Amino acid sequence: MGASGVDGRVYRRRHWAKWARASEGGAVRIHLLEHHLADVGACFEALVEQPSIRRRVASAGGLQELDEATAARLAVLAALHDIGKVNAGFQTKVWPAEDLEGRRRPGWAGHTLDLVPTLTGRDDTTGWFFDALGWEELLRWDDRDGEVVCGLFVATLSHHGRPVSLQDTRGANPEIWREFGELSPRGCAERIGEMVREWFPKAFAVGAPPLPDAAGFQHLFLGLCNWADWLGSNEEWFPYCDEPSDDYISKARKQAADAVREVGVNISEQRAGFGQVADFARLFDIEGGAPNAIQRAAVDAPLERRLVIVESETGSGKTEAALWRFARMYERGLVDGLYFALPTRAAAAQIHGRVERFVGRLLPAGHRPPVVLAVPGYHPGGDADGVAMRDYDDHSAGHSDGGGKPWAAEHPKRYLAAQVGVGTVDQAMLGALQVRNAHMRAACLARNLLVVDEVHASDTYMSEVLDALLTAHLGAGGYALLMSATLGSAARDKWLAREGRGAAATPLGDAIAAPYPAVSAYGSEGSEIKAAGENDRRKQVAISAEPRMGDFGYAARVALEAARAGAKVLVVRNTVGHAVETQRALEELAGADDGGLLFSVKGVRTLHHGRFAAGDRGLLDARVEELFGKARAGGGRVVVGTQTLEQSLDIDADLLVTDLCPVDVLLQRIGRLHRHERGDRAAGYEEAKCVVMTPRDGDLSGLLSDGRGANGLGPNGMVYRDLRVLEATRRLIEEYGAWDIPAMNRMLVENATHPERLGAIAREMGDEWIAHGNEVMGEFLADSQTAGNVVIKRDKAFFVKDVGNRDVVFVGEDGEGKIRTRLGDDRVEVRFEEAQASPFGGDGRVEGVAVALRWVGGEYVSDPVKATRRGGGRENGFEFGVGEGRFVYDRLGLRMRG
Repeated sequence: MGASGVDGRVYRRRHWAKWARASEGGAVRIHLLEHHLADVGACFEALVEQPSIRRRVASAGGLQELDEATAARLAVLAALHDIGKVNAGFQTKVWPAEDLEGRRRPGWAGHTLDLVPTLTGRDDTTGWFFDALGWEELLRWDDRDGEVVCGLFVATLSHHGRPVSLQDTRGANPEIWREFGELSPRGCAERIGEMVREWFPKAFAVGAPPLPDAAGFQHLFLGLCNWADWLGSNEEWFPYCDEPSDDYISKARKQAADAVREVGVNISEQRAGFGQVADFARLFDIEGGAPNAIQRAAVDAPLERRLVIVESETGSGKTEAALWRFARMYERGLVDGLYFALPTRAAAAQIHGRVERFVGRLLPAGHRPPVVLAVPGYHPGGDADGVAMRDYDDHSAGHSDGGGKPWAAEHPKRYLAAQVGVGTVDQAMLGALQVRNAHMRAACLARNLLVVDEVHASDTYMSEVLDALLTAHLGAGGYALLMSATLGSAARDKWLAREGRGAAATPLGDAIAAPYPAVSAYGSEGSEIKAAGENDRRKQVAISAEPRMGDFGYAARVALEAARAGAKVLVVRNTVGHAVETQRALEELAGADDGGLLFSVKGVRTLHHGRFAAGDRGLLDARVEELFGKARAGGGRVVVGTQTLEQSLDIDADLLVTDLCPVDVLLQRIGRLHRHERGDRAAGYEEAKCVVMTPRDGDLSGLLSDGRGANGLGPNGMVYRDLRVLEATRRLIEEYGAWDIPAMNRMLVENATHPERLGAIAREMGDEWIAHGNEVMGEFLADSQTAGNVVIKRDKAFFVKDVGNRDVVFVGEDGEGKIRTRLGDDRVEVRFEEAQASPFGGDGRVEGVAVALRWVGGEYVSDPVKATRRGGGRENGFEFGVGEGRFVYDRLGLRMRG
């Protein structure tokens, strides 16, 4: 190994793949191109040697098992990922002017798109390129006239995380492919062509089976290439080496094995130290505890089933059901790990601890992987350190032409590489969207069980994206488990109908009669739904409707009176605006003796919603759990919030005051009532109580045209748009003064979401409502089409010959910056020039906040902005401006000023 630098000028005679300066302004160090290709090829090989990944690759290709020759051929193609770096335009871009010795520098070039003219034949001076690699032999690896090999080659060139398009109009650039000084692009390509034959001789075995032609196989291959490149580009695992070495591949294989083991992909030692799954009571530390009906049913469903749906009431132990099923699947070797996806960051942060304790009981000491909290900003410093992948410098690897940036220590792109992770569903869904590194996300996820909590169908866009993720995950032989308390038949039928879409909807009567709680399963044998039997808890909820949605004082009075009586009270408003006004009304109403009844953090009165900075939001979540959680103390308390209180948080209230919302959402909110058996309920609240605030006079028709005071309801409300569902929900509240949970769950959900019921309501209400129903259907189709335009088309190959002169079916993602996991959730992170003190005091600092994109005129904000402390008033916050907008951030969260 040599020490390349200014004196040695090694880069003038040897092709490099990575470079760095030894010190500021000092010598240039390089890592030879042939060595880097060996590194990545060895990393790909090491990944595919892992049993779970090997099975996933085979499944994606429709194979019974992945044979040695096919695995070796894929490793060859993975090693060739950076072959475009042989060009002189790429190599000389690190040369100082004096090294050019008076010669004109070749045009600057990258190593992917600048290769396209060669691949498409538009550059007729580079016909030698394919000959140098021995391409004719590689084309015989498939039985489709080389089409499959070409598709896989396009995939490996796309290892930056963004697929390369052969439609790129870049013109020929012959000078970058000519010899320049001692550098010979052709000579280097020939050397590499010879070396890959030496590295992976099994790839060239005579009589080996053809490569699979399934499009999904190519997409999974891209994800694994992307992953292998990130592993193989880390200098700590693969130190720079600028001297050729005939046996370098041996060193690369050892380093690759170490890397794959260190990131937790090779879990052979962990499995060797694993005995068997502990019994339920020990696994969940429940003395004398036995699984209830839904937990037993979740495990009894055949473990080989690819998709399982668990439907049961909120608080019935679905989390334990999912974890217990995972434990059994891990024991059987079906999955290596787990990604537990929650609807919100708060829910993920709360569940994280439970999963961490579970893993501690499942796996023996010394073999327990860190449980990664896949929520940016919640655990600064990185509980994920060393779990997934180390930072990767795009620039020194010559990848800066792809527009990439180095990963931060906590960057979300690496979350799904962890063996066990808990995070938002958004992190998983990014594996289905046309964003950078999406294929790698999906490839990392493929070996693990994907659990998605609180699945429902009220968001068409998210449902379609999740469906695309499941298609990719299950298509690669992965396993998934979906959980819901409120899933309608239409949604369940969709999730289970993985093939043959378009089947007739389940009639309303049959949908209501379907068992609940239930476990549904999908696999090669088809799909089925089975009754789980009743769980050990039932509750009666006294429910009433009050046409007082716009009366903030009313909500405050009801809540405060209950808190004075010793009740724990949740007030859930549909919008942040109504929540803030309710909080102000509550504070105005509270007397001197009521101070301890109002929700506060570190002595500062506040409320709970999504417009807080990440650090402050963590404080709010912890405080809500402390005051309303399973271990809550006695005494009255009231907290005002939004939808952030309704999902997955393990909180227990006596009274719920809520806005009207769709019945499935309402049941989620009701799930926070009497969640646990307690003997200290306040007098008068031994039975759960729910007050639902509706628009004035209980008439929703006015919301069709008037958006004032809509509070998220109807076509002008932007949150719950379908008034038919809301009207059906209102009628159920009026008709049934007591809801028996879970006995009534199925009936309630179907009567407020089933197409037959919604159509009947529209016809009864008249022409305006019929037109509204048509508009809702149009929005449904539009959102579905929007999702279809941004998800990865995994049924499309990367290269198809002679299809209307359109060779590449999958093109790049030029609109990547605008793609979101949730429509209407477009936000931009505004960073401050100086971190501001948290309104909750202590050492908390606010370095930035997420602002709705529409509030800043639809423009992304890249530069830090100046923030100014407000006066010493009770709000205790600061102000800042972005463009023409002025904003306030204080104890009530973020809002526009004036």
